[in-house]
Amino acid sequence: MKLSGRLVLPDRVVAGHIEIEGPAITAVQPDDSVDSDAPYLAPGFVDIHVHGWGGHSAMGDDAALAGMARALLKRGVTSFLPTAVSATIPDLTRFAERVRAWMTHAPADGAEPLGFNIEGPFLAQLKRGAHAAQVLKLPEDVPTDSLEPLTDGLRVMTVAPELPGALELRRWLATRGVSMSVGHSAATFEQARAAFALGAKSTTHLFNAMTGIDHRAPGVALAALLDDSVYVELIADGIHVDPAVWSLIARMKPADRLMLVSDAVPLAGTGDGRGWLGSSEVEIVGPRVTLVGTTTLAGSVLSLDVAVRNVVATGVDVTAAVAAASRNPLKLLGISDRGRLAAGQRADVVELDEDLRVRRVMRGGEWVA
Repeated sequence: MKLSGRLVLPDRVVAGHIEIEGPAITAVQPDDSVDSDAPYLAPGFVDIHVHGWGGHSAMGDDAALAGMARALLKRGVTSFLPTAVSATIPDLTRFAERVRAWMTHAPADGAEPLGFNIEGPFLAQLKRGAHAAQVLKLPEDVPTDSLEPLTDGLRVMTVAPELPGALELRRWLATRGVSMSVGHSAATFEQARAAFALGAKSTTHLFNAMTGIDHRAPGVALAALLDDSVYVELIADGIHVDPAVWSLIARMKPADRLMLVSDAVPLAGTGDGRGWLGSSEVEIVGPRVTLVGTTTLAGSVLSLDVAVRNVVATGVDVTAAVAAASRNPLKLLGISDRGRLAAGQRADVVELDEDLRVRRVMRGGEWVA
């Protein structure tokens, strides 16, 4: 199979062709004769922080997970991490067991699960956001033996590093291949910097539910921006972080450390209404998701294709925007078999029109209807 278009490569956009055999890309060939208005061809998007989509919850049953995967694929997401919100350890254990079992027969016409993500329950009460206060825990109070059933398939876990026992937990997670993401945290600049120095790899939705860039009391956000090794998540909906700040992030972070995420709630894509995010009732009005009866943000209705369009509209290069939605999150996870248009890579491809809207999605060398 040969695809022709404007190829979004790691360092440039070039007219050309992609040759595909079976599930893999076998060749990438620049060709100036390809029409300048041909569709963009980009690597499939990867959402590593998403709680649901299309009315389907990541913490639901097999049918919910399958519905979520299929709904995400329509938005160009070919791989993802179903993401749990804070819950009791037994409930999170059941979530992990459900996802692991479902992964063995996840639908071929949906986004592929790469494991799962758990946001909490080791979060700061002062920065809990939409997470239920009663389920939050201090790391020192939870024996790691009780967390062991979570670790198979767990790729990312959000932890507030200032909590007692948090840094010991980070070391324990690292021995099991789990990346600690700093978030929902009231940490000082020094506490956050110490966590990153000890191996915390990422930040959960940068600037949201964390200490920021106060000129007399800098916190997690500044520590993350100043450390070139740290990945940062951005919810690029214009609500969680003002677009004027996106330029600051793009200027301060190396291009391979910015990750676009949706943080989407289960009702994303279904219009206005009320639903649940874990044990918290949320309300969607237009593009804004809040806890019912409050102004507290509780996730988003964003999708990664919209996030890519949004950051490009503010001046971010197409190659950088696509990398932030594909190659960069995969790099955090240590996955190298997809995320680039290159020979030997898995043929997960998104075809985009002139306005970067999804036209078609290919997963593993097959177009998905």
